[in-house]
Order: sequence, then C-alpha cells, then structure tokens
Amino acid sequence: MIVMMIGLPRRRTRNSIALAATALTASLVLTACGGSSSADSGNGRLKVVASFYPMEFLAQQIGKEHVAVTDLTAAGVEPHDLELTAKQVGTVQKADAIIYLKGLQPTVDQAVAQSASKHKIDATAASPLVDHHLDEGTEGGGAEADGHKHEGPVGDPHIWLDPTRYAAIAKSVGDEFAKADPAHAEDYRKNTDALVTKLTALDQEFRAGLQDAKTKTFVTSHAAFGYLADHYGLTQVAINGVDPESEPTPARLAQVQKAAKDNGVTTIFFETLVSPKLADTVAKDLGLKTAVLDPLEGVKDPSTNDYLTVMRQNLANLQAALGTPATSAETGAPATPAAPDANATTPAATS
Repeated sequence: MIVMMIGLPRRRTRNSIALAATALTASLVLTACGGSSSADSGNGRLKVVASFYPMEFLAQQIGKEHVAVTDLTAAGVEPHDLELTAKQVGTVQKADAIIYLKGLQPTVDQAVAQSASKHKIDATAASPLVDHHLDEGTEGGGAEADGHKHEGPVGDPHIWLDPTRYAAIAKSVGDEFAKADPAHAEDYRKNTDALVTKLTALDQEFRAGLQDAKTKTFVTSHAAFGYLADHYGLTQVAINGVDPESEPTPARLAQVQKAAKDNGVTTIFFETLVSPKLADTVAKDLGLKTAVLDPLEGVKDPSTNDYLTVMRQNLANLQAALGTPATSAETGAPATPAAPDANATTPAATS
C-alpha cells in the first residue's frame, strides 16, 4: 500500500488554558445540578458516552436497549474541531462507560482522564494506530503536523474505515459493556457477534468488489483512507492531510495533478462534512468527475444512514471511479452507485 499525502499545513493550536477552564466550570456544574442528556439520566440503563459517530454506532449496536448513549460530537459536525462545553465534560465525568479514540480530540482526552469511570474504552488499544507518514514532505511537518496535540500513540486515526479493525474495536466494546453491566452480559456478547458478522460480510464485499479494478489509485481531498487503501491494496493520493479544511500549495496541487494523470484517475473524491470547493477545482483543471468518499467521521442524518450503508456507498463510488463493475456481493447482480447527497458523482465542468 502506498499513501501519497499532498499538503498539510499545521492546524491551530489548542488552548490549554481554555481546556482547564472548561474542566473547572464542569466541576461547578456537577456540584450545582445534574445534566439532562440521556447518558446523564440513564433511566436504569448503562450510561455510555461516545466521542464521535463511529464510537456511537458501536455503542448503539452492541448496547441496544440496555444503554443510554450520548455522542459528544453532534450529527454533521467535523469531529477534529470539537471543543467540549462544561456540560459535556460533566456528562463524561458521570458516565458508566466511555468510548473514544485517544489523540483525535484533545478536549475529550482530558475529560476522560478526569472521569472516575472504571470502563474507559480507547479504540486504539484494540487497534493500534499506524503511521501513514501523513506529515512527510508537508508544511509544518512533525509529530503534531496533523494539528492534534497527541498524548497517546501518534498515527493515522481513521481506523474505523477498515472493517476488520473496526470489528476488533467492537469486540473490546462488547467485553467492557459485559464487565460494566454483568446482568446483560449475554446480550452484549450476542450483539457483538452479530455486528462482527456484519462487518466481516462488509469486508468480503470490499475485497470482491475491488479485486478487478482497472486502476488501484484514487485521489481524495482528505487523507482519511490510509487503512482502507492498505487493507484492499489501493493507493491513496490525498490533496490535504488529516485536516480536511487545510489549503495545499500550488506545488502540491501540481503533484496531485501529475499523479492523477499518470495513474488514469477519473474522479476526485470529496467528503460530506466540508466544502467540495477544493476537489471541484482540481477536477475542473483536469477535466475529471467528482464524487463522495465519506470518511464517516460523522453522519448528517443517522435516521437514514449508518456506518454500514455509508461504507457500501463508498464501495459503489470507488468501483465506479476505479473502473470496476459494481456488483452485489450477495447476488452478483449489478449494483447502482449510491450517493449520500446531491453533489455526489457529478462531473466537474471544464473551462
């Protein structure tokens, strides 16, 4: 697997004084009153806090009716930018169980460290991060070039985009829920097994669906797909680093354009939570199409889409871009590429 990362300016530095102030305010909130979120009240269920959508999905699928889950990152919000409110910090401190990805969201890491919960589930413990060299050859390169003040393992945080790694995290969540709530341990184990079976099937769909691709190279605006590329033998060419809102230099854009031409790329991928302007610009310059490749850092409308449906949309869009016939893994029949929004899989106009 090759990961080509183009352009990664340093993100803004987090304000440690602000973090401390938030924690202090949270302690006052806890003293004064109880929170109103579902995880705060619980109503007899296990109170679970999830740091962002991929962790929330695991909590809901494995806990089901036995858990009350609060997602710290609201639907449609870019998780890299999360700053916790005092109330959210209070919710973390009162949680029975916490699911998070250490190093991705500094304010979450600090709140978790202050929490007295005995059941803290760090996704990186079940699936250690890999350094995909996202900061090499970029502006502001170095241990903190992705803008996160890492207090844990440094590496690419997007482990949930490899279904097999995600399954490993799911197993750790199920085990910890069983410890936190022994009365429903058997249900947690059954739910975990069911989810792992679904993730295994998804992995098989990706393997079958991408094995005959005409090209193995794809271009994306956000360097989020290193694990996916690694697992399925693809090459990611990223315009930006892990910060989807950074701006590449003209020299970096020239490198992307050359890589796209040399590898027969037909599509520039963008994501759903940030503006597609940069991807549109690169596609227009090259006369290529644009399409969605969703890093699943958040889902705009969880009532209509979830991890499994969006990942299958990603597969269909990758197949279309890489020149692979899109077929159903279960029936072998042609599959229609799905698009999460109206901007997906649209040709970019040429000038």
